[in-house]
Amino acid sequence: MEGTVFTPCLEGMKNVKSEQGEMLTKPFLDLCKTILPVIDKFGAAMTLVKADIGGNISRLEKNYLSDPDKYKYLYTFVQGEIESKTAKGSSSCTNGLLWLTRAMDFLVELFRNLVAHQDWSMSQACGESYQKTLQKWHGWLASSTFSMALKLAPDRKKFMDVISGSGDIYADMERFCTEFGPFLQENHKFLASVGMDDMKAS
Repeated sequence: MEGTVFTPCLEGMKNVKSEQGEMLTKPFLDLCKTILPVIDKFGAAMTLVKADIGGNISRLEKNYLSDPDKYKYLYTFVQGEIESKTAKGSSSCTNGLLWLTRAMDFLVELFRNLVAHQDWSMSQACGESYQKTLQKWHGWLASSTFSMALKLAPDRKKFMDVISGSGDIYADMERFCTEFGPFLQENHKFLASVGMDDMKAS
């Protein structure tokens, strides 16, 4: 493959914001989709994460497609649901955006670990990222399911070989974390400003 598995993500990041600096719905969701092939390379260990991310993207996309003009900006979903008092529902777009952002936090942290600790095994990198990001939001059941899945993490060297392609994988990974991280922080900041950043999994 031309470049690394991150090349499409790095391209996609250029279009996420409007000229006024607002998050655009479709480019943000498309960007999240470009990460799904990266998750695929983890095999069984990330089946849950991939299903979760895919489900939340679909939920937001379905609402976006119902009225692309109305939902041009990512946070419009949340504002509408807060007004209609449906934001806290488990099938709300607010919930979808929150969990999509959290799953991406986990991935950014994981790739950050792989860059920073090149002597760590894959399961060590995954476990540490999980503790730092998702664990506090998960109930006992989600937490134990997740920990079980991470035991299936692939061999690090094989994984790196698969995702490297013809590019510099560590440089791309680092760039991905540096450039994608701020979008996620912005989502959290917005969700926190409307009191929606601390919902836990049931």
